[in-house]
Amino acid sequence: MVSLQRKLLLWLLLPQLILWVAGGIATYRLAAGYANRAIDASLAQASRALLRQVKPIEQGLLIDFPRAAQEVLEADPTDRLMYMVSTPPGRFILGNNNLPPPPPNAGSQLDIPYFYDGEVPAQPGTGGQPKQMRIAALYVAYGDISAPRQTMLVQVARSSADREELARSILGDTLLPLSILILLMSVIVWAGIRAGLAPLARLRREVESRAPGDLTPLKLDLAPTELRSLAGALNDLLASVRHHVGAQQRFIADAAHQLRTPLAGLKSQSRLALEAAADPAQRARLELLHQSASRSAHLVAQLLTLARAEPGASAALELAPLDLTRFAQDLVAQLVPRALRAGTDLGIDTEGTGKVTALANAPLLREAVSNLIDNAIRYAGRGAEVTVRVRRDGGAALVIVDDNGPGIPPAERERVFERFVRSTDEGEGCGLGLAIVKEIIERHHGAVLLGDAAPRGLRVVLRLPCAGADYAADTA
Repeated sequence: MVSLQRKLLLWLLLPQLILWVAGGIATYRLAAGYANRAIDASLAQASRALLRQVKPIEQGLLIDFPRAAQEVLEADPTDRLMYMVSTPPGRFILGNNNLPPPPPNAGSQLDIPYFYDGEVPAQPGTGGQPKQMRIAALYVAYGDISAPRQTMLVQVARSSADREELARSILGDTLLPLSILILLMSVIVWAGIRAGLAPLARLRREVESRAPGDLTPLKLDLAPTELRSLAGALNDLLASVRHHVGAQQRFIADAAHQLRTPLAGLKSQSRLALEAAADPAQRARLELLHQSASRSAHLVAQLLTLARAEPGASAALELAPLDLTRFAQDLVAQLVPRALRAGTDLGIDTEGTGKVTALANAPLLREAVSNLIDNAIRYAGRGAEVTVRVRRDGGAALVIVDDNGPGIPPAERERVFERFVRSTDEGEGCGLGLAIVKEIIERHHGAVLLGDAAPRGLRVVLRLPCAGADYAADTA
């Protein structure tokens, strides 16, 4: 697809090129006309000079053509002047006998030169090419009372090469500054188009640099009227999308919030009923009921967390320096009872790390790391080991969660970040944990990486900007 800039350049520069060619043709014709006029003037002068050497007398003509006058007429060795005198016209008297006669429609007015183009054949035996000549023909009358009046034709010719060379010289001298002017105008047109389309490029860059969930209005206060109208239409569309997304998020949050209390009550009551039941069949049914209530309560909690983590949930995410080492120690200490109930060995490794400070939102980052640890406890199985590590990697702070469970196959590692996607049917997860982690870390301008733990299992790495490192302010 041709860009708008190229299309504008084509439509603006193509007419200039056409006008340049047309100007060159017109200049050449004008130069040829001026060259003809100059040559015609010299030929007319030469014909009259030659006529003065032929003097009528009573019985005929007296030719007084000394060698010096002949040398003056033939002074240019590269372009010799050819001449011929005939009387009556067509009967050779003097000069070159091979000049073509004037055309039949030529005017035969006396003492007025007539100019025409003709071809002079090459000399026999020379093997040369015929020459195109510019010829001046002058008819004069002579005679008196004692002799009948007769007409004499004087012809003087010069090669057309001089005329063409002069025309080309004039054309070159004219087209050179014209070409420079056209080139300068093309540069100005190109610069003007770039300047005119600069607001459009800024709009494109602003749209391309946005996060997928950034629906804030576009700002183009200094843009032209046409582009401002386009930005206004895009802002109306973004406002409509923002309204619908907000309504959807509010619905999810409200529904999850309303479901959380009855589900918590159902979970507690099922636990009490399970403890009081004596019938094995009844206990089995109550156990299934309690597991379903627990999964539902977990799903509702995850939906609430996801609603808070999405970019449209708030206008901006406040980032502040956070001591990751202490943060991880406190979080692991809170989750140890949960790991003990699941039969998992949960620990933390910060040896030799020192203080690592990241730019983060503590409540959201807590949700992300808690989800990673919870996933590791759920899917690694009883007897597994889960280790949380804090490291620094250049300008990034790392939170690493390792487990020695079955891990995630490499082919599934992209899909597990999608919502409600699980890599295994085992465990009680709902497929939202890693989706929540990805949403939160991307809002921190970080990244989530999945790899293999040693000697076996899954390693999840969270990369966050260090405090003091260059980072882009969150606009989500």
